[in-house]
Amino acid sequence: MSDKTVLVVFPSVFSLNKMDSLAANISNILKIRKQNFTSIQKRNSVIVIETADPVFASSTIGSLFGIERIAIAKEIKNQFDAVLGMITSTSMNLLLKGEKFYVKVEGKSTDYLAKDLEIAATTSLIEKSVDLQVQPGSESNHTRLLYTYLTESYAYVCIFVDKGLGGAPYNSQKESILCCIYDELSAIACLQSIKLGFDVKIIAGYSDDSDLLKLSKIINRMLSSIVREKIILQFCKIPRTQNVLMKILIMTYLMTSIARSKKIKRIAIPILPFALPVWFVEDNARVVFQRNLIPWFPLVGMDSSILENSKQIGLTKYLTNLESVCKLRFSKKGMTKKKIQKNVSDVLKSIKLISVTVGPKNVHDIIDSLRTNH
Repeated sequence: MSDKTVLVVFPSVFSLNKMDSLAANISNILKIRKQNFTSIQKRNSVIVIETADPVFASSTIGSLFGIERIAIAKEIKNQFDAVLGMITSTSMNLLLKGEKFYVKVEGKSTDYLAKDLEIAATTSLIEKSVDLQVQPGSESNHTRLLYTYLTESYAYVCIFVDKGLGGAPYNSQKESILCCIYDELSAIACLQSIKLGFDVKIIAGYSDDSDLLKLSKIINRMLSSIVREKIILQFCKIPRTQNVLMKILIMTYLMTSIARSKKIKRIAIPILPFALPVWFVEDNARVVFQRNLIPWFPLVGMDSSILENSKQIGLTKYLTNLESVCKLRFSKKGMTKKKIQKNVSDVLKSIKLISVTVGPKNVHDIIDSLRTNH
């Protein structure tokens, strides 16, 4: 029975019409991380990667958006008896004593039904695993999922399956968007922009060394989802203010200035409409439109699901700040255009560009570069 171990990438529903972009991202990220692979092939609605080290490759590919699941699997010709034997032998190596297993087979075969294979594999495992005292479960009640996916020519019997980040492949929109990161919520807005399939350009605003360290750690968690070998980051010093609305408006004006100079058409505004007044959301959109740019609100439609997004970049511990924002009362007092533009002019003078390569020393590299330049 001839088989080999491969990686199988299951695209998210938003990637099914962007398979070429996802496959290109997988190839590029493996090359950037200097991980060797033999081939990357599209087979029906999955992407199959042959690599000498599927565990490391799986970890690298798992940082990309556009993926529903990623699996380490045994690849075998799609013939009923051969696939049945592979499911049985692989499952016997995975099952632990007393577990309740469920055999799930998806995909299509020209010669048989997936359900027939599920039944035959379940029966075979019951017969061969008497000593393990395991028993069959159901889709809603099991401790061990034994998953197999069928394509026209091959079957993939999974050894390990991990959840992907969803969304669309990086830069599948073929458009750039400018994001500004200055707190936890703006970081999540940037993450959402990546998830929407944009090529993100990042400017980070900090007030002091403590801000710089926190933002550097946050940005470092996001870099692995950006499919570029060298990533250019812009950093600037922003005034410290307790006025949440004032800070957002300053950053919106700042982004419009940078976007126009860099010929970027779109700006991601990190506003959560559930927490901020309508007039303020519209004021920010108006500022962008007046400069012939396009405002995007990546957080529109998000509510408590923001917790799941924050976990993806390790921001859960910071979300008490969001709860505090939701309790505030807001007014336009003190938010004069003249004052905002004066702040923006000062911030623009402080901008520094840093080029980073994704790696374990990113945080130190960012901080050392800024301390040297400033």
